[in-house]
Amino acid sequence: MMNPLIELLCSLLNDALFSAIPAVGFAMVFNVPKRFLPYCALAGAIGHSSRTLLLHTGLPIEWATFAAAGLVGLITIGFAKRHMAPPLMYAVAAIIPMVPGTYAFNTVIALVELTTQSEISSELTSQVIRNGLKTVFILGALSVGLAMPGLLYFRSRPVI
Repeated sequence: MMNPLIELLCSLLNDALFSAIPAVGFAMVFNVPKRFLPYCALAGAIGHSSRTLLLHTGLPIEWATFAAAGLVGLITIGFAKRHMAPPLMYAVAAIIPMVPGTYAFNTVIALVELTTQSEISSELTSQVIRNGLKTVFILGALSVGLAMPGLLYFRSRPVI
């Protein structure tokens, strides 16, 4: 039997590896120069594995996504300063692994099933509402979380 801490670290490393791959893939689709691809991979891996860690601690997925997107925003601002490049070049590809595809898919499937039935099922309606709201809130958390560090860092006036 493995130590729970080692098991968690192995899970996070696995998560980081398999979230860096789509981050690089989408960076290539967005024509990010080759020399910046490792930074997109690193930001994607850190973002998704930090969300996984926050989910492991019991935080809801919406808040974990918000915090992870904020962390990605901070990291990509650092990359942008270092390489004199726009932060979104790294950030957009890095948050792609956190897009809630499963919840969106389940929403659409339940909607299709709901429209094919002659009577309205309360169970399917509940699934559509639950998964649809989760999708919307996760996408909102991604966009606000990613934008927040840039809004605070690039301010022309002090916050207070």
